[in-house]
Amino acid sequence: MTASILFLIGAAFLLYVLFGYPVLLAVRARFFSRPVRRAQVAKTVSVLLAVKNGQKFLRAKLQSIFALDYPRELLQVLVISDGSDDRTDAIAAEFADVALIRVPAGGKALALNAGIARSTGELLFFTDVRQPLAADSLRQLVSCFSDPQVGVVSGELIILDGKTLGEASVGLYWRYEKWIRSRLSQIDSVMGATGCIYTMRRELAVVLPAGTLVDDMYLPLAAFFRGYRVIFDSSAKAFDYPTPLDAEFRRKVRTLAGVYQIIGAYPQLLGPANRMWIDFVSHKLGRLLLPYACLLMAGSSFWLPDPCRTFALAGQGLFYALAFVDAWLPEGFVWKRLTSPIRTFVVLMAAAFCAGSILFLPHDYFWKVPKR
Repeated sequence: MTASILFLIGAAFLLYVLFGYPVLLAVRARFFSRPVRRAQVAKTVSVLLAVKNGQKFLRAKLQSIFALDYPRELLQVLVISDGSDDRTDAIAAEFADVALIRVPAGGKALALNAGIARSTGELLFFTDVRQPLAADSLRQLVSCFSDPQVGVVSGELIILDGKTLGEASVGLYWRYEKWIRSRLSQIDSVMGATGCIYTMRRELAVVLPAGTLVDDMYLPLAAFFRGYRVIFDSSAKAFDYPTPLDAEFRRKVRTLAGVYQIIGAYPQLLGPANRMWIDFVSHKLGRLLLPYACLLMAGSSFWLPDPCRTFALAGQGLFYALAFVDAWLPEGFVWKRLTSPIRTFVVLMAAAFCAGSILFLPHDYFWKVPKR
């Protein structure tokens, strides 16, 4: 009986986080939506681009920034070079309207602190070196700040079509994630921003602790807990190429480890001081706990009464076997359309499990997570 209860708890938790919570979220967004008041406003903006050894992308990124449909006289563009030892600094110096800030290698958080300290704009626009921006993206973001309740606006990252089903499966996960963010934004706020394209009011920015892994959660939550909304605006777009599953695994380990950091920095996320605590627990915390629900189901299956034990073990064994063999199936093979999403799910669960190592590993490790 105990094994059956444990199995059902694990299964119920998994089904709630993956399917039940999104259904409840959709219902709430349908009936309790809070529209954002938008208008074209002219605000000064400081663009903060922290980069380390970004010579491959920097020139194209700066060209993308200066091609923005936004008054040039209202822009301050800051490139913060985090101890770069390639041609990053030289490329930045080619642009007369770029202020280059060189800082000793200390991580992205300290680089952003240096940029924020030098910023003069009413708004801060955070972006990363790899992703080009849509020409109207900044104008769309800034228009949301005509609503005095809005403190942070996150844009949308568009993952371009991949060449493999593995890349397509990562893109599918990202579309699922953006759907959730969009509904959270309709209700009140998202619990973080898209790191390569988000804007916030300058007066709401706080100093990032050294070693912060997810500035795009730490800074928005500082605004959120001062009573402002953090919204997701799908009309403001950045673009990126799809990443292979190995790279996505490393990125997810880092970002999910960052969620553990965030809980330590903002423990009020888990209690009534967080006006969206049920969403944080169901979405962010739930994602961290999913691999443990899977382990609970797998472990308790051995003590289930027959025939439930046979069905549970066979079903889970088949599921994980399909994930395992996917790496060896050729592109175009008919089963690949089934095995590739399963493998992506299992790899993301493994990343969530590995993220817990932030409790005993230094933060530097998570910028160089080895292949799984």
